[in-house]
Amino acid sequence: MRSLYSTFVIATLVVMSVSALLAFMLSNAYYQHFLKQQNDEKYTNITMEITEYIEGQEAIDLHEHLKFISNIGYQLKLIGEDGTTSSYGKPFRTPYIDGAIIESVLSGEVYHGIANFPRETFVTGFFANELENSIGVTFEHNRTNYALFLRPDITLHFHEMRLLFAWLLGLTIIFSLIFELILAKHLIKPLTELNEATKKIKKGEYAFSFDFHRKDEIGELASSFHDMSNQLVELDNMRNEFISNISHDIQSPLSNINGYTELLQNDGLTNGQKGEYLSIIREESDRLSSLTSQLLLLSSINQIKKLRKKEKFSIADQIRSLIIKYKWRIMDKDITIEYTLPDVIYSGDPALLLSVWDNLLSNAVKYNKSGGSISIDIKEEQNYINIIFRDSGVGISSTHQKSIFERFYRVDASRTKEINGTGLGLAIVEKVVALHGGSVLVDSEKDVGSTFIIRLPLTKV
Repeated sequence: MRSLYSTFVIATLVVMSVSALLAFMLSNAYYQHFLKQQNDEKYTNITMEITEYIEGQEAIDLHEHLKFISNIGYQLKLIGEDGTTSSYGKPFRTPYIDGAIIESVLSGEVYHGIANFPRETFVTGFFANELENSIGVTFEHNRTNYALFLRPDITLHFHEMRLLFAWLLGLTIIFSLIFELILAKHLIKPLTELNEATKKIKKGEYAFSFDFHRKDEIGELASSFHDMSNQLVELDNMRNEFISNISHDIQSPLSNINGYTELLQNDGLTNGQKGEYLSIIREESDRLSSLTSQLLLLSSINQIKKLRKKEKFSIADQIRSLIIKYKWRIMDKDITIEYTLPDVIYSGDPALLLSVWDNLLSNAVKYNKSGGSISIDIKEEQNYINIIFRDSGVGISSTHQKSIFERFYRVDASRTKEINGTGLGLAIVEKVVALHGGSVLVDSEKDVGSTFIIRLPLTKV
């Protein structure tokens, strides 16, 4: 995955390169269409002024004067009508020029080499140190005709270079700013969408999608954000379902308690009827007590980050006491229970772990078939103890197994309305086991049964 940092660095380098290239091309176009002609006219005037001065001063030392001109920043080539040549100033890289050009200059024509120098992609007309890239004029001195070719020595003339580079720098900055603004907008757009999505979530609106696909931190953030919103939708649905279920679970026993309480006020009831009604009221009260206890337990567990209370106790003794507690329910469904419980001393929170065995055994009985079976085994291995609960119940499909430890989750809403449950038991199991540094393994098949394996470390938690 390409990081946002590398993306920004690469994009900035590309922007700078493209901006410099565009600036160079536009500067070249500016030179070819404007500056080149201006230079040609300027240096033509300078050359004409030099030759007019020479023609007006017959006693002037021609070579010393041209040498002086070269020292103030010009390259000169003097060609006499007799073919003699002299050079002044920095030598030309290519000191040759076509003879026909020389003849035309000697005949009185002005040679505009700077203006007519080949138009190419680069600003070659400005830097090409060639005799053809010059201005040529004729003059007469001491009854001899000469052709004088002149061009500026760019190492001594900086005005045009400053102007040219000012254009380059200015255009580079302008293009860089334009492209950086476009790039910034491209980078910020998904963050803006994420911000808007956050505001929607704050209002409870979870239905939205992003129309960009990126493989950097922003793309990963968008993907995680989208997953989070989907999870919030699921959580919201589960919470609503939980409220509906818990309201039903609370309302049902309360209605029964209220109804049978009113029936007990009837003076014509027999002792047997009164006992039956009181028994129902007690069962419904126990049901409410169990429900509120699980809610309080889950709430308290969620506040715990690390175990504060650890004691040495026997897991086998806890499970045996639970089997006795559920004996009447086991017998009522004609369930066969087998167990192998070696006496293993474990250091942990006995109250929290008791809730784990209670939830697992309760589920094994609750969702088992009439005439089914349950087996509970404790097995030690190096540094771990495994507590295994197996049942021949309705089982859990692979689709639901990944969600069974979520709070408020129920595998089959229609079925669980018939069976008392809140969807909190396995959430409590996973949280308590995690607090003890362990893990929960599930192996289940629909209509065959389920196996829950609690792995707890025997070493220090």
